[in-house]
Amino acid sequence: MSVLPEHPEPVRSPYPLTVPGSPLAVAAMEPERAGLPPAVFVHGLGGSSQNWTLLMDRLAGDVDGQAVDLPGFGQSPPPDDGDLSVNAHMRAVVDHLELSGRGPVHLFGNSLGGAVATRLAALRPDLVRTLTLISPALPEVPPQASALPTALLAMPGVPALFGRLTRNQPVEQQTEAVLDLCYGDPGAIDAERRAEMVAEYQRRMALPYAMDVLVRTARGIVRAYTERGPQALWQQAEQVVAPVLLVYGLRDKLVSYRMARRSGLAFRDSRLLVLPEAGHVAMLEFPELVAGHVRALLAEAAGTAPDPTRRTTAGGGPGAAGPDAESVAAVRK
Repeated sequence: MSVLPEHPEPVRSPYPLTVPGSPLAVAAMEPERAGLPPAVFVHGLGGSSQNWTLLMDRLAGDVDGQAVDLPGFGQSPPPDDGDLSVNAHMRAVVDHLELSGRGPVHLFGNSLGGAVATRLAALRPDLVRTLTLISPALPEVPPQASALPTALLAMPGVPALFGRLTRNQPVEQQTEAVLDLCYGDPGAIDAERRAEMVAEYQRRMALPYAMDVLVRTARGIVRAYTERGPQALWQQAEQVVAPVLLVYGLRDKLVSYRMARRSGLAFRDSRLLVLPEAGHVAMLEFPELVAGHVRALLAEAAGTAPDPTRRTTAGGGPGAAGPDAESVAAVRK
């Protein structure tokens, strides 16, 4: 059985960054050398900066990476005003970029983070060099059936029902349900990483605001899905001028692969990477493959050729070498 590779922990940012209304926790991966272009990574619903550790490690020789914990997630407390809309999360990332002076950056987003990054790239093109979107949460109506439980979090009464149903459920079982939803092959996760995920899930759900933040953010995504006019996410996707890498998994239970075609048409300068064995978190499942295509995007944006000496196969996760790697489809629009 293939296992996810071991990885170094990112170093928590040494400076306390307070954006308007909320302290924002930032994780940084030590770059391999000085002078690398800055990058910022934005996680999805219920996630944290740790979701990007494997990809940041693979790209440590290419970018100076930082990953944010969106307000209410990871190590970041909820915002003072309780606003957890897509707009509010975007403002938090913009504030981070402006206060740190890191822009323009290579911007990465997964799921909810993909919606946040899309809106940011459309409204603040001065802050974005390239855009990499992994299973971005762009409006999908109707959603695939396996995504409905997540959407139901936004409905009144459902979170309380969920709490009653899972109150006596072992934390390991609850974590397994999340992994089954997010990974194409949860069995590929090794025991050590699985134990870390259980511990983090337990820590997270013990926070008094955890469920409220999850529900408010889910409602924010639903509102973003229904927005029309200039605020519509698909319309904003069409406004993005930065070069874009789109990554989709055929086993994704939350964002259907059918959205890949629409995304490819919406973003004017896009490239499509399809991973047949990946689920919703390709950067965790196939970090080497994703990193290789990111390097190609960065090289293209810089007008240079990719460095052939960079890591491309070792420790790439399930299917990093062999049939899975050979069946990856990369399509340039």
